Amino acid sequence: MTETQKIKLKTTLTDYLVIAFGMSLYVLSWTVFLIPAEITGGGISGLSAVIFYSTQIPVAVSYFVINSFLILIAIKILGASFGIKTIFSMGIATLLFWLTPNLISEPLIDDTFLSAVLGAMMGGIGIGLVFTRGGSTGGTDIIAMIINQYRNISPGRVIMYCDVIIIASSYFVFQSPSKLVYGYVSMWVIAYTIDAFLNGSNASAQIFIFSKKFEEIADYVNKNASRGVTVLDGTGWYTKESVKIVMTVVRKRETSLIFRKLKEIDPEAFISMGSVMGVYGQGFDKMKI
Repeated sequence: MTETQKIKLKTTLTDYLVIAFGMSLYVLSWTVFLIPAEITGGGISGLSAVIFYSTQIPVAVSYFVINSFLILIAIKILGASFGIKTIFSMGIATLLFWLTPNLISEPLIDDTFLSAVLGAMMGGIGIGLVFTRGGSTGGTDIIAMIINQYRNISPGRVIMYCDVIIIASSYFVFQSPSKLVYGYVSMWVIAYTIDAFLNGSNASAQIFIFSKKFEEIADYVNKNASRGVTVLDGTGWYTKESVKIVMTVVRKRETSLIFRKLKEIDPEAFISMGSVMGVYGQGFDKMKI
């Protein structure tokens, strides 16, 4: 096995381990927080929970049956290469939904609102982990991809409509407006948590540094911070003097060390920093389109 093959194998194994861990968090958010408190969320998990509340059919059974049906349709419509990671995620979730329901029979927290928020946050982090490794939880994602194949409707809108309908259906089970509200709270929190998790892990900063000691600054960023640097030529319009501008893009978590060093090198430097999303290339993310 070549070194390249070893690296590829290691990356693949890491991907599947992270997906398995993310799905574990997602399933536990249901079996520990949401289901004991009789809260309905979005997705096929939410639909399976509604079926469980009304018929006592185990969540694992309905989750597996519905997802299997959707995956078979997706393979027929979208092709056989539909997504092995989605099938893996579904398998892990089904297994855990089968093994974990008896972990807790009463709500862990005697507060429905807190159960909704904590469960949704835990589930959002789990889904976020799955997304960072190119995985998917399937379910309404599959429905969105199938509809998008024939209609020019954004997948996000389709998923939102599905989630709204699924949560609304819980009213016919509980006849309780408060349960309905808690379901929509969990839907909002899980969406917010996913966005915050993904944006937090990928957030980058673009820094422009105006300094006469541009060479020392550029060398530090390039060699010590291990980030690429571009030195631009500029003209100060008020003074009409030529200036050098150091431009670099770094992860936000790296900015504090760079700023600390900049203060040592040139306390008078003029610095502009802006948040950027979607940085692709060496040292950052790979384009997936």
